[in-house]
Amino acid sequence: MSRRGLPTRILIPLANPRTAADLVRIGAALLEHGGLLIALGIVEVPEGMPLSEGATRARQARRLLQRVLEFTPAGVELRTIVRIGRRAAEGIVEVAAEEETDLVIFGWGGRVGGRRPASEAIFSPTIDEVVRDAPCDIAVVKQRGVDRVSRVLTAVRGGPHAELALDFADALGRSFDAQVAVLHVLPPDVSPLVRSRAERALAAFARQHTGDRSTPLIVEGDDVAAAIVREADASQLVVMGATAAAADAPDGGLFGPLPERVAQQARSTVIVVKTREQPTRSVFERRAEQAETLEAADRAAEIGRSIPARVERWFAESSFHHSEFSDLARLVRLKERRGVTISAVLPTLNEAATIGPIVRRARTELMEKVPLLDELVVIDSDSTDDTLAIAESEGARVVRHVDILPRYGSYRGKGEALWKSLYETTGDLVAWSDTDIQDWHPRFFYGTLGPLLTEPRVGYVKAHYQRPIVEGTTLKEGGGGRVTELVARPLINLFFPELSGYIQPLSGEYAGRREHLEQIPFFTGYAVEIGHLIDLAERLGLAGFGQVDLDIRVHRNQELEGLSRMSFVIIQAVMKRLQERHRARLFPELGSTMKLPRSTPNRLSLEVIDLADQERPPMVRIPEYAERRRASATSVAPAIPASPRSG
Repeated sequence: MSRRGLPTRILIPLANPRTAADLVRIGAALLEHGGLLIALGIVEVPEGMPLSEGATRARQARRLLQRVLEFTPAGVELRTIVRIGRRAAEGIVEVAAEEETDLVIFGWGGRVGGRRPASEAIFSPTIDEVVRDAPCDIAVVKQRGVDRVSRVLTAVRGGPHAELALDFADALGRSFDAQVAVLHVLPPDVSPLVRSRAERALAAFARQHTGDRSTPLIVEGDDVAAAIVREADASQLVVMGATAAAADAPDGGLFGPLPERVAQQARSTVIVVKTREQPTRSVFERRAEQAETLEAADRAAEIGRSIPARVERWFAESSFHHSEFSDLARLVRLKERRGVTISAVLPTLNEAATIGPIVRRARTELMEKVPLLDELVVIDSDSTDDTLAIAESEGARVVRHVDILPRYGSYRGKGEALWKSLYETTGDLVAWSDTDIQDWHPRFFYGTLGPLLTEPRVGYVKAHYQRPIVEGTTLKEGGGGRVTELVARPLINLFFPELSGYIQPLSGEYAGRREHLEQIPFFTGYAVEIGHLIDLAERLGLAGFGQVDLDIRVHRNQELEGLSRMSFVIIQAVMKRLQERHRARLFPELGSTMKLPRSTPNRLSLEVIDLADQERPPMVRIPEYAERRRASATSVAPAIPASPRSG
């Protein structure tokens, strides 16, 4: 049996995900040898309006697309993508090319009666444009239900479109356990000899593509479309190939008038398929002429403009809200489907006032009620209060970072704890959360983990939130994130504009894939967050980042001098990365000491403090880590920590 080959990557643009069940079932049936379904939502932003304005609608589109997962057949991998753009057709073609899809499946509502004017789109303006430009095969489905399919009809006349239709009909017949009838219509009153030849040719054509699973069927009729529609009454599914030979045909030029008429008149679901057509020589020549007209200066200007445009699109497509991931059971199913494990890490330093409720809620809500987290680890930086005892009593595994990899020594700082937490944990995904938070909620973990579980393209996610300042017993709205606004944001916009869409680049809640985190260096102190972004941008590109809104975060605020020290270290890190990126010594000397003038009525002094952040190498280069990873690959996943001690 010879066959063209069934698709392995199918894109389904969905204008209304609530009517997508049939399209997903059809797509899943065509993935008989395994593959990927991609449900695509398009958000159009009018010209003259920033693409970032589509962010809110993108969140709504993602929520609707999640419903598609509810009726995805077991064993079928389905991903959802939301694309922001000026025109839907451009976005669909763009995603089809990026994802290297073999087939795009459209749902089509059809037209209401009457003959189509020559100026009117054949199916819809979006579908028509995609059909002309798509780098893959196309299927347009006139939906009338595929709940109970016992007979699949495919009408053939020969040619590549007919072969594709027959391959699809065969796959659908096997999936639905339905009979496949292969129909060919002859003019009336043909001679017995002509009919006999047609029957033999049809039988050979059907056998070539379906083996012995289909039934050849010859009927006669003056009106081919009417004959197909009559035969379709006994079928629940009709598959047809395009019949138009040229895109400039006077009517129905994309698929031909025959398939459109059948799709309009048949009472069963009709699928019209069209194979990808290679561009003609004239098309190639036209594109070459257009390319030659671009001067070098114009191309450079376009590259310069592309960064703001890419950031705007990223901001709209990759800004999530924690409520999108509040269905924890769904996250657990995704985790199991992806076959990944998750480690949650809580870095501490004298957090006795807040660590207890944080560990308790994380363990209870995310390990006992639902098994989202596989391990919960507190990495402590030599607390002198009761932080360790409280964390252990609430069921966390507690490790002092000075005891991890002792032969490499130890530095003070949060970044050191985070670096060593990679060695101490085993999860494929690692999530971190600060522990000085007074209103900690499980969303501080599941919010940053959600995009990693739902969007395979995302490799690293940072949180953002409103940050009110606590002044005495009063909660003052706004005013938090002072280092971000006065230091980090200006530096990022100046030197790393691709990261300028991050709302809070220094936030303390983030999660990433171990395969990326283990490949980057870690600053040991305040610069760890900005270092993550700069270094991962080199590895992941902008598309690999995400950010998630966690609403409100109330934590202990530092005094102004502490913020000054933090700012100094962050500026050092940015300058260091700038020199490395440009492979040049931009500054003869990069200062590492900060002078803090002290002035009192009786004394003037100048305190000099060494604030240079050290830098740890990528964890994957540490031999002990490589050995531990090899060992953990064959070991059992870590057990859930025991419940807190009673009494």
